[in-house]
Amino acid sequence: MQPSNILCVLQYIDTEDTMEIKIGTSGYSFDDWKGTFYPPDIQKGKMFDHYVKYFNTVEINSTYYRIPHPAVMANIEKKSPDGFEFIVKAPDTVTHKRKNIERAVRDFDECLKPMVEPGKLKGILAQFPYSFKFNQANIDYLKYCRELLEKYPLFVEFRHNSWVNRAMYDEFIAAGIGYVAVDEPPLSGLLAPDFFNTTDTAYIRLHGRNSEHWWQGGALRYDYDYSREELEQWKDKIKKREEKIKKLYIFFNNCHLGQAVKNAQEMIKALEL
Repeated sequence: MQPSNILCVLQYIDTEDTMEIKIGTSGYSFDDWKGTFYPPDIQKGKMFDHYVKYFNTVEINSTYYRIPHPAVMANIEKKSPDGFEFIVKAPDTVTHKRKNIERAVRDFDECLKPMVEPGKLKGILAQFPYSFKFNQANIDYLKYCRELLEKYPLFVEFRHNSWVNRAMYDEFIAAGIGYVAVDEPPLSGLLAPDFFNTTDTAYIRLHGRNSEHWWQGGALRYDYDYSREELEQWKDKIKKREEKIKKLYIFFNNCHLGQAVKNAQEMIKALEL
């Protein structure tokens, strides 16, 4: 099934409430945001204090590289105001290495407790690599991840477009897994910027459209500044789906030189939040 057809069949969500939208960035602790978003002389430990003055949600991505001590997460949580919401990225042991993950999930679960107890942890982001393609074995692995992380809302992001099909869609609805819509370069094998959801909470990640540097990786992969027209295109997609969505997270991952902050603030203004 093509994305356009998937959009047509998602009719199971029916709510009279206004869709709640939370917009933030994928991470916040970047030295190259100094002088653009952060004051030039800001200390790293003060960055989050500044961030929460402008946004009410954030993706914590550092957990992908290393599972922190619970005290680290407790310190972040204490700096966040009431109503602030966290999405935390699953460690690479779960999404990329995919071996002996039970221990990693136990450690991950422990580190999350300081955000769970005050009710500020709203989900886990599991971003799988381009090499993770659609097949039954990988579907089964996703179900296994859902079982291990059963206490949390789980949102899954793919990088290979083989996953955009009816079988994935049906499996995600049945398992209660949230699909992450993405915006990334228009390159062969990557996902198109289609918007649909498999739970009543929708999720969008915008990585930028830097085709030249995408396959090279590194910081330049996310060096991109969305135009007003490109953001308006997403606004139109969101407006068309708002009656079928209870809540929407939008995170900008084009973090190079603080462009994610700029575009997130522009999207907040565009959506009149």
